[in-house]
Amino acid sequence: MLSYFNKWEEKIGAFIEIHREALSAPPLSTGGLAGLPFAVKDNIAVKGFSLTCGSKLLQNFRSPYTATAVRNLEAAGAYVIGKTNLDEFGMGSSTDNSALKRTNNPWDSARVAGGSSGGSAAAVAAGLVPFALGSDTGGSVRQPAAFCGIIGLKPTYGAVSRYGLVAYASSLETIGVLADGVDRCRQVFTTIRGPDPADQTSYALPPPSEPSRIIGVLSAESIARSLSNEGGVLEEAGNAVLLEEDVRHGFDRAKAILSDLGYKLIELSIPSLKYGVPAYYTIATAEASANLARFDSIRYGQRPLKAENPDTLLDAARTGGFGDEVRLRILLGTFVLRSGFQDRYYLRAQRIRAQIRQDFEQALTQCDAILMPVFPTRAFSRGENTLSPFVQKAADLYTCCANLAGLPALSFPASVEGGLPVGVQLLASAGAEETVFAIAEDYEKIQPLPHPCGWKSLWHKGS
Repeated sequence: MLSYFNKWEEKIGAFIEIHREALSAPPLSTGGLAGLPFAVKDNIAVKGFSLTCGSKLLQNFRSPYTATAVRNLEAAGAYVIGKTNLDEFGMGSSTDNSALKRTNNPWDSARVAGGSSGGSAAAVAAGLVPFALGSDTGGSVRQPAAFCGIIGLKPTYGAVSRYGLVAYASSLETIGVLADGVDRCRQVFTTIRGPDPADQTSYALPPPSEPSRIIGVLSAESIARSLSNEGGVLEEAGNAVLLEEDVRHGFDRAKAILSDLGYKLIELSIPSLKYGVPAYYTIATAEASANLARFDSIRYGQRPLKAENPDTLLDAARTGGFGDEVRLRILLGTFVLRSGFQDRYYLRAQRIRAQIRQDFEQALTQCDAILMPVFPTRAFSRGENTLSPFVQKAADLYTCCANLAGLPALSFPASVEGGLPVGVQLLASAGAEETVFAIAEDYEKIQPLPHPCGWKSLWHKGS
């Protein structure tokens, strides 16, 4: 086990910290989660482990407490073996925004693992752990899961306690699950879900309604058409969300398999979806500017060697500690919250958010779940052929709306195209995680999860 782990970790760089002593003994699991190791994204607290958030500012910080979701898993008999790499404070789509190390895709080390939960996704895809925890603010669990060919769940907002998750955009983010199979993902979610006195946004989910075996399809073409009519930046964003040919093949295969399984597919349209990315980034950056204000290097964090007063201390700490993407989002958030600008930007974004939620709720009265792409490309490469920051942000359109609406969404591999996995996702009504699990489990029986070259089966699937 240890040699297999070291070989893969050297190739992909998934972990910021590893408890190697825990790897020396074989897993004791005979079913369920008891005895199984798991990994935790390094913006989720585990007592005694690092809590770097992928940032220089917190590079030497150790967590003094454990997140509720992790405690629940430990109570079920699972144990943490390490903390995984991420885009700094969860801001990015590649994990290349980490200030501490680079994480590579297990399918092709020249490509990104996705972000911001790329370390957790890569660790699961390589077989280093059977499951891992991540966080999803606008697609940060589902997109890396799609890039790495595994299962990624963004739960209903409030279904899982956020206590112990370092806040980036509090009204959007939730702890999510990355797993090596649908049933494993279900087991983990069942274990970590539920109300928590330490998190007032958590609550007990309502029971799901009876399934109708109807799936709505939200195609990339319909989304691009709605954007192309707007002109300007939105029209440019419409070009960015068009699916590459291999992703189109995977999406079409998913529709064909689901149809063969007896699901009725109907075409849907979400009129407000075209404004999802502007609304998402307005709200997310505004909340980030407030949440990250606590990082002043006085109470915790890397402190400059010399500062003549608190203002120069704060300026030097944040300039040296925060990366470019984090500083950009803080500045954008501060701008949209300025006096006189809140009505123009932030409050308008909140009204759009309410409309998006209403449109999805209306669409879901016609079907059990909505099938959508996850990202317009497969895992992209670095260097000259990489996607621009604008394209990466525009592509969040497929994932961020589930966060704006607070709905559960599950990413799963549809197929392998050109040697790389292609993921699709299912969105459902609030509390209907079991609905997306059931559909994805049916799909998994026909199209088992793919694995990268060199992968070995180390864990028993299911219970």
